Amino acid sequence: MQALIDVILPVFLVVAAGYLAAWRGWISEAGVDGLMKFAQGIAIPVLLFMALTRLDLGAVFDWRLLLSFYAGALSGFLAGLFGARFLFGRGWEDAVAVGFVGMFSNSVLLGLAISERAWGADSLGPNFAIIALHAPFCYLTGILVMEGVRAQGAGLGRTALRVLRGMGTNPIVIGIGLGALVNLSGLALPGAVADAGDLIARAGLPAALFGLGGVLHRYRPDGDLRLIGFLVAVSLALHPAVTFTLGRALGLADGPLRAAVLTAAMAPGVNAYLFADLYGRARRIAASSVLVATLLCIVTAWLWLGLLP
Repeated sequence: MQALIDVILPVFLVVAAGYLAAWRGWISEAGVDGLMKFAQGIAIPVLLFMALTRLDLGAVFDWRLLLSFYAGALSGFLAGLFGARFLFGRGWEDAVAVGFVGMFSNSVLLGLAISERAWGADSLGPNFAIIALHAPFCYLTGILVMEGVRAQGAGLGRTALRVLRGMGTNPIVIGIGLGALVNLSGLALPGAVADAGDLIARAGLPAALFGLGGVLHRYRPDGDLRLIGFLVAVSLALHPAVTFTLGRALGLADGPLRAAVLTAAMAPGVNAYLFADLYGRARRIAASSVLVATLLCIVTAWLWLGLLP
C-alpha cells in the first residue's frame, strides 16, 4: 500500500490535475496541445538526449532485456489481433489496429515517471534502452501486418517509407539518436550546455503528465465494452506477465527485470490511438482503451510493483 501512495499516486494525481483543468476549462484544447508539443517535442527529447550521452550503452542494451520486453509486446499484439478477429468478429484491418493497442505501452510518460519514483533516476538505463527501440519496433510491426491484410491502399513499401521518414523527423527519435552519437563519439558536453539541458529535461515529465490528463479528457469510453475490457487485460496483464516470465527464465538481473516488467505493465500510449487514426480503423476502441487502461493502471502498476524484486 505504501508503494501505491508514495510511488504511483503522485504520478496519476498530476494526470488527474490535467484532466480536471481541461474539464473545467482552466486550460483550452489549444493550451493542452501547446503543452504536449513542448513536452514531447522539446523537453522529453532533451531528457532522452541527456540520458543517452551518459549511459554505458554496452551495459544497458542487454539482449535478454530487449527480448523479454519485445516478446511481451509481440504477444500483446498477437492476442489483440486474433482476439479481435476470432473472439469478437472484427475485420482484419480493425483487428490489426486493436493489436497495436495491445502492443504499445506508455513507456515514456508513465513508465519513466513511475520507475524514477520507485527506484530513482540512476535506475533508468534499461528504460532508455527499451524506449530507443520502442516506436520503430511497434510501428514497423503494425504497418507490415496492416499492409499485409489490406486489399488496396498505398502499398507496403510506400507506406513503410512514409512512416520511416516520419520517425526520422520525430523529436524523440532524434533526441535518442543524437544522444547515442555523442556517447559513442566520446565527446563531453560543455558544462553550461549540460546544465541547460538538465533544466529543460526536468520539466519534461511533469508537463507531459499534466498534458496527458488534458488529452485523455477528449476521449470517452465508447464502442464494444467487451472488446475494450479484453484489450485492457492484454495490455495490463498479458504483456507484463510474458515479459516477467521470460526475463526470469533468461536470468535477467533484478534492475533490468524491474524496468522491463513495469514498462510492459503501463497502459497503452496515445500513439495507440494515433495508429488507429492513421488507418481509420477501430478508433473508438483504441481511444477508449487508452482512457480505461490509464485509470486501471493505478491499481495494476501497484500490484506489479509488489511482485517485482
